Amino acid sequence: MKVVTTGEMRALEQAADAAGHSYAAMMDLAGRAVAEAVAAHAGVAGGAEGARVLILVGPGNNGGDGLVAARYLHGWGHECTVYVWKRQAEGDPLLERMREEGIPTVWATDDDDGRRLAILAGECDAVVDALLGTGAAGPLRGTLRALLERVGRAVAERRAPRPARLEALGLPPQKEAAAGRVPLVVAVDGPSGLDFDTGAIDEAALPADLTVTFGCPKLGQFAFPGAARLGTLFVADIGLSAELTAPLPTEVATPALVKSLLPQRAADAHKGTFGRALVVGGSSNYVGAPCLAAEGAYRCGAGLVTLAVAERIQPIAAARLSEATYLLLPHDLGAITEEALKVLAEAIDGYNALLVGPGLGTEERTGGFVRGLVGAGGAASRRAVGFAARSEPLAPAGPLPLPPLVLDADALNLLAQQEGWWERLPAETVITPHPGEMARLTGVGLAEIAQDRLGLALRQAARWRVTVLLKGAYSVVAAPDGRATIIPFANPLLSSAGSGDVLAGAVVGLLAQGLSAYDAAVCAAYLHGLAGALRRQEIGAAGLLAGDLLPLLPVAMRQVRGD
Repeated sequence: MKVVTTGEMRALEQAADAAGHSYAAMMDLAGRAVAEAVAAHAGVAGGAEGARVLILVGPGNNGGDGLVAARYLHGWGHECTVYVWKRQAEGDPLLERMREEGIPTVWATDDDDGRRLAILAGECDAVVDALLGTGAAGPLRGTLRALLERVGRAVAERRAPRPARLEALGLPPQKEAAAGRVPLVVAVDGPSGLDFDTGAIDEAALPADLTVTFGCPKLGQFAFPGAARLGTLFVADIGLSAELTAPLPTEVATPALVKSLLPQRAADAHKGTFGRALVVGGSSNYVGAPCLAAEGAYRCGAGLVTLAVAERIQPIAAARLSEATYLLLPHDLGAITEEALKVLAEAIDGYNALLVGPGLGTEERTGGFVRGLVGAGGAASRRAVGFAARSEPLAPAGPLPLPPLVLDADALNLLAQQEGWWERLPAETVITPHPGEMARLTGVGLAEIAQDRLGLALRQAARWRVTVLLKGAYSVVAAPDGRATIIPFANPLLSSAGSGDVLAGAVVGLLAQGLSAYDAAVCAAYLHGLAGALRRQEIGAAGLLAGDLLPLLPVAMRQVRGD
């Protein structure tokens, strides 16, 4: 499913109209989708078959979508009231039809003190925000701001907890509470006050419980702070053809996409069928990280996984993960050293994919190992944040012939000290930075990264000629050729140490099975996010141990495949 800017969305609609699929037809499909969403959810919130729906209507197409939704809801037996802000009445066939069908309409100009609006907001089962759409940006002002603040207060007052007469003492309820929120707030395309390109949003915007957007999701719907105000995002079909959207470079991962990319599992397969992955990592202080990564590779279907670790920590790792095989590396007090390059060179030909970084540590001799592994010689840069840099050149014997490669965690932190670290990487390389690691690699501040995650990931993927998986809420996967995929999960439960190690292991496990770097990163990030969502259903938004994700990775794959 493609993700678009507001300019791209306008161009798509213009092209569809020119091809014979009219704006009126698109609006009818959009309005009906909003009505269906309200009808499906407002009954739970209101506890009644016929919901009372307040529809806030503004000028332009967004308001038109709201008027079409009102017509459908009215026809289905719901009690609708349309509250109109700044819409030209003369010559508007949608408003004329409201009058013909007897749908009550209140004009903001006839409600100067907002008393009628407050009453409607205080009594309804659902509020539909159809005031401003994708064509509007910037701060809310004047009567519109006052209108939204008044509705926001009414919603907040109705949802405020009532003083309890009896203290529950933290005991679990005997019966599940009703799931709905009263009143339900539905945004048409997005809350009024949202910038659909950047995710900026006015404080007066009405937070939605669910948002119905049309044709394609918009970039700003995956950017904070606006993304936090959308509730559940639904994408409604308004008849845009696949031929129109196909050339667009950015998409959001869906189960159908991931299913199409996952490797097949033949009944007569054996472990060699599904590839051999090598995980290089670990140190005395971080024994668990490479184990989490190795099991992540297994849980995503890799046939055989080898842990290349310092000999000193191998017994601990083996006790944690008995299914892996082991390659013992030279070390200095548990930190892998440059001498490990020779050991790795003798073994590397037997593997289909390589992961370097989980738990590696940032000891200087380990840095020499990493730079030698990828052939990143030359003087180290002093621009890296938080790490000491070498002043003398490192002279590796030469880059090893590496299989498809994943660089994660401390491998990235160590390479950030080295100018031109990306120049000798294999063509099929994935890097998996979180924002802090991306800041070290690029010299760009965290605030700037947060403002343009997609743009930065695309620019750096092109510059470094690698696939970039920029982690975080709505992770971004960017390819050197300009393609990008947004992963549709924003889950605070995953903000736990070791979660990224599991993700890196999932990537290398899928690489080992023959997926391209880009496809492996997309699939792994989606499955990791889905596993987190499944776990959140069980325990809530806090308390994750990274190992909890591991048994849920195959569950996520099964769900995506529809097995």
